[in-house]
Amino acid sequence: MHRESKNNNDADERLTESGGDFADFASAMQDVEPLSRGRQTVAANKRATAAAAEARRKAAENFQSAEDDGNFLTLGEVKARDPLEVLEWRQDGIQLAVFNKLRKGGYEIARELDLHQRTVKESRADLYRLINQAHANNWRCVLISHGKGLNSATPARLKSYVAHWLMQHPLVLAFCSAQRHRGGVGSVYALIKKSAESREENRERFGQKSDFS
Repeated sequence: MHRESKNNNDADERLTESGGDFADFASAMQDVEPLSRGRQTVAANKRATAAAAEARRKAAENFQSAEDDGNFLTLGEVKARDPLEVLEWRQDGIQLAVFNKLRKGGYEIARELDLHQRTVKESRADLYRLINQAHANNWRCVLISHGKGLNSATPARLKSYVAHWLMQHPLVLAFCSAQRHRGGVGSVYALIKKSAESREENRERFGQKSDFS
């Protein structure tokens, strides 16, 4: 009788130990995903990452489109310039004395724009933005470094576009190749039209008749 009771107690202990081991194992494995589910999670993460990258790309494109909105500067074919050509141009009515002052670097340079390593499309947006900012802020003279393009597949390609764009923009009164210490034939000074507010201030300062009177 005692032997049977002892045997039953031993069986109960073994069952308890076995149950405890199973409980410990189940607890340790509760955060482990099946292999197939883990692969699905990795794939889902990859898809989410790709979707986020695509969203960023589209956002950047939309931002660039907004930046270029209204930009009328051409991306078509333009007159080819020589890499070492001296650029000179002025609108009708711009006095020779004003142009000579520009050629000699006599105007203070309010801003500089370096287009080296920029594409034609990027340079178009940069130049358009600079000219409009210069007009709005009364920056009379700006310096644009376009490079010579001696070793380019199409020599002086960017230089040719810059020259065309400056003639195309109505706010540019004149431009010419810069002094040697400012980049020479690889750069240009551009003279920007004053804003209406600035012209009115000058008239008041010098006692001239106002356009608004």
